[in-house]
Amino acid sequence: MNVLVDIVSGALMLVGAVFVLLACLGLLRFDDLFSRVHSATKAITFGMALAMVGAALQLTQAVDIVRLLLAVALQLVSAPVSSHIVARAAYHAGTELSPLTSVDELVDHDEQVDPRVE
Repeated sequence: MNVLVDIVSGALMLVGAVFVLLACLGLLRFDDLFSRVHSATKAITFGMALAMVGAALQLTQAVDIVRLLLAVALQLVSAPVSSHIVARAAYHAGTELSPLTSVDELVDHDEQVDPRVE
């Protein structure tokens, strides 16, 4: 049983580390702030959660397990909210969108120009 827990724990921590690595690559590869914020929030939060759950499987005291799970819960709550605030502030500050962005859903409808109307 102990070997199985070690294997599952190691696998969770390894997969978590891979998600964090992919998020770091996304920060380098994506071309605008909004895509980078998405990469930094989603993949790093998921990777950190997997790594901490894997670490919690190795612990024996309930207090330590609760602390790790509380850290995971706080990360799952705070990271999306903070990234949303950063992205909104950047948008309202005038940060340029990627050239690949086809629809801007935050633009004021009075200012939006329909390309079909001449």
